[in-house]
Amino acid sequence: MSTNPTQTTLTELIALNRQAASLKLHAKRVRSRQSGQYLSRIKGRGMEFDESRLYEPGDDVRNIDWRVTARTGKTHTKMFREERERPVFISIDSRAPMFFATQGRFKSVIAAELASLLAWTAHQQGDRVGGEIFNENEHMEFRPRRGQQNVLHLIKRLSSLTAETTVQPISLETPMRRLHRIAHPGSLVCVISDFRGLNEAAATQLKNISRHSEVLLIHVYDPLETALPDKGHYRVSFGERILNINASNRQYRQHYSDHFQQRVDHLQQLSHNHLMNLVHCRTNESPATVLRKHFGVQQVKARRRA
Repeated sequence: MSTNPTQTTLTELIALNRQAASLKLHAKRVRSRQSGQYLSRIKGRGMEFDESRLYEPGDDVRNIDWRVTARTGKTHTKMFREERERPVFISIDSRAPMFFATQGRFKSVIAAELASLLAWTAHQQGDRVGGEIFNENEHMEFRPRRGQQNVLHLIKRLSSLTAETTVQPISLETPMRRLHRIAHPGSLVCVISDFRGLNEAAATQLKNISRHSEVLLIHVYDPLETALPDKGHYRVSFGERILNINASNRQYRQHYSDHFQQRVDHLQQLSHNHLMNLVHCRTNESPATVLRKHFGVQQVKARRRA
């Protein structure tokens, strides 16, 4: 965990490699529209034997299980399941509003730690790691590759992120459109953002991604974004932008809270309707603890017992 609330370091992101050992990137829900999780750590596309069953007309004669056929006297055919290597794409929002917090650490720091934990976990499972880092003025893409050096390349860029001082706000449409273009079918796609600017065009891109990949949305937010204090005037700075807030106005406080709740409701409806997983992480929470609740080893073992 970063000791600096506004910036993380490469050393701190590398150290998250140890905490990643308690995570496993398995889905919490079974997807019905695609063929499911990959089955083994063997790389390359191939077929893994599943079971033998009685031969049916139309079965490939090359898959006849001659041993079972000889033993039972009835023709059996082998059934196979496809082995899958699953690229993990991590999309990290580094727009100006991410460099903010009133409690804990900047949303950008939380996002960097979440991305690093996911990248290290994927690396330890033998998966390829790729993705994107985007802000108002720049878009960096990382092709999915295996190996520690690839992860180090990604987290090195994360450790050097700074807020753009003079920017025009952008929606998530363009980053999500680019993500749709680079995310291979069958991937695990993780989007880490505060999801400001999630308009219908951006949501459509996420829907398109979810049709052929598993999608994990990680919503990063500061407690002040959920509700204002009861009284007082506050000045909030986003780089060169300064926002004056009058928390004494009850109607304004209600409007402020409703605006945040609408964003959360939109995310929840989007994830529910299109079989995406949604995780919330506050700036005063531990990213490792949040991910462990969702992807923890103990949870995986409990599902296996069930």
